[in-house]
Amino acid sequence: MNNDFRFTIKSICLDENYHPSNSTRLTTNFANLARGESRQQNLRNALKMIDSRFNALANWDNPQGNRYSVELEIISVDLEIAQNTEAFPSIEVLKTNIIDHQTNERIEGIVGNNFSSYVRDYDFSVLLLDHNKAKSEFSIPENFGDLHGKLFKYFIDSETYKQHFKKPPVICLSVSDNKTYHRTENQHPILGAEYQPNESSLTEQYFKKMGLQVRYFMPPNTVAPLAFYFFGDLLNDYTNLELISTISTMETFQKIYRPEIYNANAVAGSCYQPNLRNADHSITQIVYDREERSQLAIAQGKFTEQHFIKPYQSVLEKWSANYAI
Repeated sequence: MNNDFRFTIKSICLDENYHPSNSTRLTTNFANLARGESRQQNLRNALKMIDSRFNALANWDNPQGNRYSVELEIISVDLEIAQNTEAFPSIEVLKTNIIDHQTNERIEGIVGNNFSSYVRDYDFSVLLLDHNKAKSEFSIPENFGDLHGKLFKYFIDSETYKQHFKKPPVICLSVSDNKTYHRTENQHPILGAEYQPNESSLTEQYFKKMGLQVRYFMPPNTVAPLAFYFFGDLLNDYTNLELISTISTMETFQKIYRPEIYNANAVAGSCYQPNLRNADHSITQIVYDREERSQLAIAQGKFTEQHFIKPYQSVLEKWSANYAI
């Protein structure tokens, strides 16, 4: 049954000349920035912010604060189903690469970072919404996220993934605005102070089905914790430079997309509740259309239903039932 599915990986450089392809999920942070009149300036400013933040964190043997720069690749993963000539665009992530200008070395960073998935759009923007339409109390559909989780784990375990990437992915997301986070005594030199949420979120449960654990850290000179989803041991499986590449990239995107939290003028305290209505924050000089992003998620969820879930329902159900976790 596993032979029915095949993954293909494509890569494109994310620089100031980047234009989203037709198969790119337009809700991704980078695709949103790369459209409209300000597209080139948006990308240039965002990439400059990433480099500045990287050098601020990697400050040893770096007196001028310009030793490193970060190159980003957009990794698109297409899924081919047997007897089907057209591949479905399943997952899109970012890969970081670090340029050390002192040694002229190109260091591989972390794959993951930003995470986009058409099936996740379907789950959250179609399935979950339809399930709760006529209900007075919110509930989660049975087996919610099972197929997506199994497809993701199957991809990570595949020879295709292992041929392209040396280490498992790390995905970095914003904290949930309906949870409270408490700072612990644990402190990491790069990731910073660790926080723990008061309860598990739906996102946590969804990512757990993908095989991912989560820990929350607030890096030095950051105003709010970030959620790090990972396999294995986050603190020991990755080098300092690898972790810095993820922090600098995703913190930059969160400052643009969630300025109320990540560009707030007040730093998170020992007990922290994120607030998306926080007026005391600064805006970056980067144009970002959040309303369009949420509308596109629904459109992309319906696209997934029409071109993936419904046409291959019996194949997917049979594969999912037989998939060994």
